[in-house]
Amino acid sequence: MSARIDALTAMLAQDPANTFARYGLAMALLDSGRAEDAVQEFNLLLEKNPDYAAAYFHGGRALESLSRIEDARHLYQRGIEVTTRTGDAHTRSELQAALDILG
Repeated sequence: MSARIDALTAMLAQDPANTFARYGLAMALLDSGRAEDAVQEFNLLLEKNPDYAAAYFHGGRALESLSRIEDARHLYQRGIEVTTRTGDAHTRSELQAALDILG
């Protein structure tokens, strides 16, 4: 996993605006147990591209893994607003289900 993280980090050093690489890095960090670092990458991604729907779902999951439930709830709610506006019904339903689980 470290090689993947290193490769994505190098890609971002060349092109910090590469949303695909930023999302890939956030997911690789999350998969390797580095949830706090993943949250930072998801936040950077959403700052640059607030319509990147999957980042709301996986960012929320990363926050949940850190027991930051209120932050996760807020991120899911923001994602629901975005996916409602953009018409992404599939991701919206995933975000709603995650939010419902939190109660």
